[in-house]
Amino acid sequence: MSGTAASANPPQEVDQHPLLSFLATQPPTALTRLYTKPSSCLCIFRLLGPFERQIVMNLLWMESPMPPGMLGAWVLKEGKMEYEKSLGVLSTLQILQTVNAKLILNPQFKSNFRLALTGGGDHASFGVPCEREDKRSTTIEQLDQYAIERWETILHYMVSSGTDQAPPKPSQGVLYLLSRSGLMTGTGVMKITSQGFQFLLNSPHAQLWSLLLEYLKLVEDRQMDLVEVVHFLFMLSTMELGQDYSTEHLTQSQEAMLEDLRDYGLVLQRKATSKRIHPTRLATTLTSSAPPLISTASDGSVPSRGFIILETNYRLYAYTDNPLQTAVLNLFVNLKSRFPNLVTGLITRESVKRALSNGITAEQIISYLVTHAHPQMHKNNPLLPITVQDQIRLWEQENNRVHLNDGYLWRDFTSFSDYEIVRNYARQIGVVLWENPEKRWMFLTAEGHVSCRSFIERRQREK
Repeated sequence: MSGTAASANPPQEVDQHPLLSFLATQPPTALTRLYTKPSSCLCIFRLLGPFERQIVMNLLWMESPMPPGMLGAWVLKEGKMEYEKSLGVLSTLQILQTVNAKLILNPQFKSNFRLALTGGGDHASFGVPCEREDKRSTTIEQLDQYAIERWETILHYMVSSGTDQAPPKPSQGVLYLLSRSGLMTGTGVMKITSQGFQFLLNSPHAQLWSLLLEYLKLVEDRQMDLVEVVHFLFMLSTMELGQDYSTEHLTQSQEAMLEDLRDYGLVLQRKATSKRIHPTRLATTLTSSAPPLISTASDGSVPSRGFIILETNYRLYAYTDNPLQTAVLNLFVNLKSRFPNLVTGLITRESVKRALSNGITAEQIISYLVTHAHPQMHKNNPLLPITVQDQIRLWEQENNRVHLNDGYLWRDFTSFSDYEIVRNYARQIGVVLWENPEKRWMFLTAEGHVSCRSFIERRQREK
C-alpha cells in the first residue's frame, strides 16, 4: 500500500456491500468453509472496499506474517482512520488473522484466492461448461429478454397488485419472499408497503441483492446449507454470459435453488429436469459493477435516463412506454392520457392521499421524481418546483395533524405531590398520553384510568 494509494486527500466513505455485512454475522467455521472455493474468494475480494483490497493484495504473496507497524507505515496520516476500519472489516470476515501480534491472511483464503488469480486445479468452482453443444442455441439477446421479463414481472406485480389492474402473478416462492421481506403486505390481495416503494427507488443491482439477502435468511428454515447457497451465487457471478453450464456437479442444496433462480430471472433452464443452465446477465453481474439489465429500444424496458417533466401547475409528463414505470406513476399520479411514448397526468390531493394510505411517504414521492427527472429538468434550480414539493409535504402533514385517542382527563389534584405520585405511576405503566405539570393535568388511556384509580384506592387503604 503505497503512500499515493492512501491519497493526499481525505478518503471518501465507501458503503459496505450488504452481503459482507450479512457474512460478518456468520460463525468463523462457515466463513472458513466459504473460502475453500476459489470463486468465492474472488467474489469476496470484488465486494471489498478499495482499502481492504489493497491490504489483501499487499499480504497475498507474503510467506511470513507482517508486523502491523510495517503495514501501517505505508498509509498516509489522512487515511489512518479508514485503514483501521478496513482492518476491522477484514478481521470480522476472518480474512485477516493475527499470529504472534503480526498480520497474516487466512491460509484457506490465501491459497484459494491465489488459485483464482493464477488458474489451475479441478475445483470446478467457476462452473463446468457443457461438453455437448446445445441443439437449441440461446443468444445473449434472448437471455437479456428473459431476465427482463422475469424481473419486471416481480416489480410490476408489486406496484399493480391491489389496483384495478391485473398484472401477471409471480410464483408462490416469490410472493412469500416479498411478504417476508416487508416489501408487500396482505393475505388475500397484497399491496406494496412504504419499504416496497423505497425498494423501487433503488438500482436493479441493489434490488436484486435486497431480495437475495432475504432469501439467504430463509435458508435454514428450508433445511439448506447456507455455505453451499452462497457458493452457488458466487459461482453464477463468475460464469460467462452466453455459455451453457452443466448441473451435474451441483449439490442437493444448489439443485434446490434452481427453481427459485428461474423465478428471479437469474438462470434459464428450459425444463426442471434439464442438466443444462444458462446464467443471465442478472447472475453474471452479481459481484461486478456492470449493469444487471440492458435496456432495449423496442420496449423501453429499464430506461437509462430520466423521463419525467413536472410543471408548477402539478402537471406531469412522462416520456416512456414502459408499463412498469407507468404503473409506478399510477401510485401517486392521476393519469389522464397515454400515447405511444408519452403519459400525462396530474398530481392531486386525492392521488397523493391514496399513496400515503398505502404507506408511501412524501419524501419517497419527491425522491422518485428527482431520481427520474428528465435531463431537461436538470437545467432548473431547484430541480423540482418548490411549490409542488411543499404541497406534497403539506398533504402528508394533514394526515399527521390530529390523532384521536380515547381516554380520561385527570385534574384538580389537591397538591403537586399527589399529582406527581399518580403521574409517575402512570408513566411507569405507560398510560400517559399527555400531561401539563403546571396545571396538574394529565390525559390517560381508558385502561390507565382504571389502573390509576385502583392505585389511589390502594394507597388510601394503606393510610
